[in-house]
Amino acid sequence: MSKEKKLFGTDGIRGVANIEPMTAETALKLGRAVAYVFKKGDHRHRIVIGKDTRLSGYMIESALTAGICSMGVDVMLVGPLPTPGIAFITSSMRADAGVVISASHNPYQDNGIKFFSRAGLKLPDSVEHEIEDFFFGDDSDPTHRPTASEVGKAFRVDDAAGRYSVFAKSTFPQELTLDGLKIVVDCANGATYKVAPEALYELGGEVIPIGVSPDGENINKDCGALHPESLGKKVVECGADIGIALDGDGDRCMLVDEKGKLADGDHIMSILAKDMLVKGTLKKKTLVSTIMSNSALEETIEKAGGHVVRTEVGDRHVTAEMLRHGYNLGGEQSGHIVLIDHTTTGDGFITALQILAIMVREEKKLSELASIMEPYPQVLLNVAVKEKRDLTKIKALNEVLMDIRETLGKKGRAFVRYSGTESLARVTIEGQSKGEIDKMAKQIANVIKKELT
Repeated sequence: MSKEKKLFGTDGIRGVANIEPMTAETALKLGRAVAYVFKKGDHRHRIVIGKDTRLSGYMIESALTAGICSMGVDVMLVGPLPTPGIAFITSSMRADAGVVISASHNPYQDNGIKFFSRAGLKLPDSVEHEIEDFFFGDDSDPTHRPTASEVGKAFRVDDAAGRYSVFAKSTFPQELTLDGLKIVVDCANGATYKVAPEALYELGGEVIPIGVSPDGENINKDCGALHPESLGKKVVECGADIGIALDGDGDRCMLVDEKGKLADGDHIMSILAKDMLVKGTLKKKTLVSTIMSNSALEETIEKAGGHVVRTEVGDRHVTAEMLRHGYNLGGEQSGHIVLIDHTTTGDGFITALQILAIMVREEKKLSELASIMEPYPQVLLNVAVKEKRDLTKIKALNEVLMDIRETLGKKGRAFVRYSGTESLARVTIEGQSKGEIDKMAKQIANVIKKELT
């Protein structure tokens, strides 16, 4: 059994900005720890730092920069850029590591820090443990305090957004164009607010951008991948062909068809997997998803001649499974889609471009493409908790789950897990009857409230 991590959660470190662990003091120490872990070899070392549009990004960026430079490592500042863009820049610039300052889909008062290796991949547990060991250890070694010309420098990379845009567009087939397509893109007032609309326009689309006026406080606020309702209305109102909803840091994508109906990550994966199965490009005929994906996804892929492998929640786990076994498509119901042939991490914008390419090539509307999968009724319920006790040891919870699973039989699923980034217990139930599973979800939620709040 691996030791428990003190700082890192499901996807980096996250919390309310200016409250531990998301303080300037912690960010400075973390910068030192990351620089120490990635300072291998005799070359001049460089770490890329990028962020989303949160107000607190300035504070954390400055502290991380100071910590990294204090270890004799240079910093390349790319400013607001999607998380997958920072992964790309890190790899492209042959930097030693990449740092993303973002709380992804969380509200603006939160912030987070996550890391990429020089290959643009999220860090394995072993490296996160290494970072924590230095962070919590004795930092009195004088070799950790370079002086004079050995202190690190910070540089601003002014063309980072342009580099990422060129890369993203290169994943769209050269022989195709978006001419004739009207596209509404909601950038969640986040990191994609410039690159996504501009790239879609350059590919020939008629682009209607929304959520492109970040003020430091409106990121993810009633917009983007978490709140696609306004996008659906805008698509219908404008007579658009498709709506693209990205989240604050650009690693998630949700779509809305021409009728205003949502196509979530499961729909997106079913469309991509079927297309790749037909072309013979889905490696080992396998799609990697998580335990959260609807059972209908499995049925759809099996019907098309492939199969699904499930992992724990988190695109980091999905990517690890893909790399371990040589798969090239995976993702989450929440819209994190990993296309290893193009990217090293979930990329909402590149995902949208692949769906647009299929629409153009097959001359089909999104509603027709998404109709290959009809999801079973599913209820997702979040319950705020004061503590995260071991769920397997809460007797009342396990008893109610056992009863519900027995009632559902093979025609449904029920499970509870903790959020890796918030103080929440997440209840998931899937079944044949929406009314029935609604009652079951509330029943489980009531037990959680009694036991953990």
